Amino acid sequence: MVEQLRVGIAGVGVVGASVVRLLAQQDAALTARTGRKIAVTGFSARDAKKDRGADLSALTFFDDPVKLAASPDIDLFVELIGGDEGPARAAVETALRSGKSVVTANKALLAKHGLALAALAEEKRVALAYEASVAGGIPIVKTLREGLAGNSIERVYGILNGTCNYILSKMETEGLAFDVCLKEAQRLGYAEADPTFDIGGFDTAHKLAILSTLAFGSEIDAGAISVEGIEHVTLADLKAADELGYRIKLLGVAQRTPHGVEQRVHPTMVRKTSAIAQVMGVTNAVTIDADAVHELTLVGPGAGGNATASAVVADIADIARGVRSAPLGLPRASLAKVARMEMQRHEGGYYIRLSVYDRPGGFAGIASRMAERGISLESIVQRGRPARNGDKPGAPVPVVLITYATTEKLVREALDAIVADGYVAERPQSIRIERE
Repeated sequence: MVEQLRVGIAGVGVVGASVVRLLAQQDAALTARTGRKIAVTGFSARDAKKDRGADLSALTFFDDPVKLAASPDIDLFVELIGGDEGPARAAVETALRSGKSVVTANKALLAKHGLALAALAEEKRVALAYEASVAGGIPIVKTLREGLAGNSIERVYGILNGTCNYILSKMETEGLAFDVCLKEAQRLGYAEADPTFDIGGFDTAHKLAILSTLAFGSEIDAGAISVEGIEHVTLADLKAADELGYRIKLLGVAQRTPHGVEQRVHPTMVRKTSAIAQVMGVTNAVTIDADAVHELTLVGPGAGGNATASAVVADIADIARGVRSAPLGLPRASLAKVARMEMQRHEGGYYIRLSVYDRPGGFAGIASRMAERGISLESIVQRGRPARNGDKPGAPVPVVLITYATTEKLVREALDAIVADGYVAERPQSIRIERE
């Protein structure tokens, strides 16, 4: 048997402590599977003495993660600090430059600096592994990078943020407003005190940037992703979706188009009959459309100490076996430049909710503005008429439109014209409908 693999872990919070425990619990099995003993020998954290539910007494403590990364007493550096700059970036770069392989769960770091880090890992001929950075315990990185190497991928999309999926699920099933569900998610620890990164779609965008690179061989470019969050999804939208046979999910979508790789994050209507529509709560799911396997959906826990630790330990085991793939699926020099596709060119169906003044010519004017841009309507549903007693004549009436496939540009132009004409009492709500 070869010498043991000495592991140093920076960041021993919920995930880091779970990694230590899982490595101890699976010690014999991992040794048998990899042909090499894996031993955590050092760690870095803010407080060396804090009780983390894992035995760290025999490990060497480093007050600086960069010093741990540079230590000659470890062979593999595990970064679980988080953040796209500061100690996380400095420590990972130090480990790679020192000729050490790196395992990280840091999607923000990879989304911003993944190209440079991959190039450095290739130069030093070491591994840069990051299964835990996307979708927690779901092995989506290995699936795209190795498992589907014989496929040409057309589209990858999924529920990549458990916080948003929990909020939308709770709104739908319990009929509670967005703010109420957000507070409950914060109470349960699913959402941060400042939830903007999650509910604004930015966490999903970072993960999608990584998946897009693996799927299409393009350079990581989170800035090429169009991002919308779930803040403006209402109970009225969820109810309308339900009645029309849809559910609303925050999806990250990357797909090939004749114009380039389209990358987008936004609330999306998906058919209730689809696999991804069945995914509720904090669970994540990723669907891959490819030529040989057609459609493949992976579902599992997207966060949490044990789920994320499972992915980290899987990467550690690969490195112990001597597995070293090109970090981003292809060598850094072979990755293609991203052809940014503006959202205005996106094609698909749309759900549109309007608050229309109930007066002569209103509906005809709206239909005319749609027709001027070649937008065909699959259905027009008036959600109800307000009581007239005490109401002013022409009080707004909720109306839902479902369009056939059209472009984002045309929908935006039509809605701008409808607003300018004074037909509606408030800014229209539009949600894209994802094809199955």
